Amino acid sequence: MSFSLIELFRLGGVFMWPLLLFSVAVISISLERAVYLGYHNLRMDDLEAVLLDCIREGDFARAREYLSPLVQRRMGARILLTLIDCCGLGERRMERAVETRALSCVNSLESGLNFLTALGSISPLTGFLGTVSGMIGAFRSIAEAAEVNAQIVANGIYEALITTVFGLIIAIIAMICHSIFSHVVDKFSADVEQTCSDLIIEITAPQTPKGRIREIRFHDDH
Repeated sequence: MSFSLIELFRLGGVFMWPLLLFSVAVISISLERAVYLGYHNLRMDDLEAVLLDCIREGDFARAREYLSPLVQRRMGARILLTLIDCCGLGERRMERAVETRALSCVNSLESGLNFLTALGSISPLTGFLGTVSGMIGAFRSIAEAAEVNAQIVANGIYEALITTVFGLIIAIIAMICHSIFSHVVDKFSADVEQTCSDLIIEITAPQTPKGRIREIRFHDDH
């Protein structure tokens, strides 16, 4: 015997309605995050290569011209533009400005992921609640029947099993999507940290007093 989705939904009982809402929410959030992360190019290597050339040549104006058109679709460009704009303020202030900007970008990338976590936890609990409700209905039917047969308890068992299955499916989808999106954001955060560290070193390196370095080496040799 096979059932359509509508029949399964009906057999699942009243708890199928919140599960339906949870499934719509999970799909909507997952699609929105996938489109958002895909729209905002999170690559950093190409940006770093161009900026390293500009910094070594001392051409910060060209670096700004390169980054400015990219800020709408490139999160990395927004962060690195902040770095270039603060390049004359000292290493600590550069790091602080970049950290603030990077935190804002990462928060926007992670928006909605906490809802996926919550839905991944609530959905199976709702399914188990439907399971308890179905088993209560099955035992009530047994108690009220003069003779016990499979058909008497079938509806309650259907409700118990169907809500559990749907709750677990929703939770699995939510957690898989959350894991994928979190991995993408974590990789972007690591790339930003490494890129900014390399560029800050490159920016501050020419400011090191070479004479002082030679003097330190001279004293060390003696």
